[in-house]
Amino acid sequence: MSFLARLFGARHDDRDSVRELWHRTVAIAREPEWYRTCGVADTLAGRFDMITLVLSLVMLRMEHEEALIGPSARLTELFVEDMDGQLREQGVGDVVVGKHIGKLMGTLGGRLGAYRTGLAEGEAAMAEAVRRNVTLQSGADPLLVAQRARAFAAGLALVPGFRVLAGEIGR
Repeated sequence: MSFLARLFGARHDDRDSVRELWHRTVAIAREPEWYRTCGVADTLAGRFDMITLVLSLVMLRMEHEEALIGPSARLTELFVEDMDGQLREQGVGDVVVGKHIGKLMGTLGGRLGAYRTGLAEGEAAMAEAVRRNVTLQSGADPLLVAQRARAFAAGLALVPGFRVLAGEIGR
């Protein structure tokens, strides 16, 4: 521990255990295939939609393993931290940033439910969840996003929990 860390009482950040997973989640959401091949709109809204889609799939995987439930809360905290920073970069002030974060959390919660149902009920249900929750380019078929998302979720289900925490997903 450095002198300054001891002097100022720097503490361990519980979110460090999932920081690599957060970075990998964002990287997967930004993969060009989502936008080029699947037809997600390459806009601020489309990118947010993809982050919430991939994050939802990761969190749904984490709920199936007791040891990953606590870390999934840390992952959500990183989502909030990142969105807070994005809002502030866009000029949203302190007075209303909390309200915006509350809306974003509500959005994430709704999408978790929609994608949970979509994964459980099959391709058509997932395509409908994508149609309602992902900003697509004009004429894009939500089925393409749904198929890729379901394939990602199926692969993620095979990844051991310790590898999920390490961000070793979607390769």
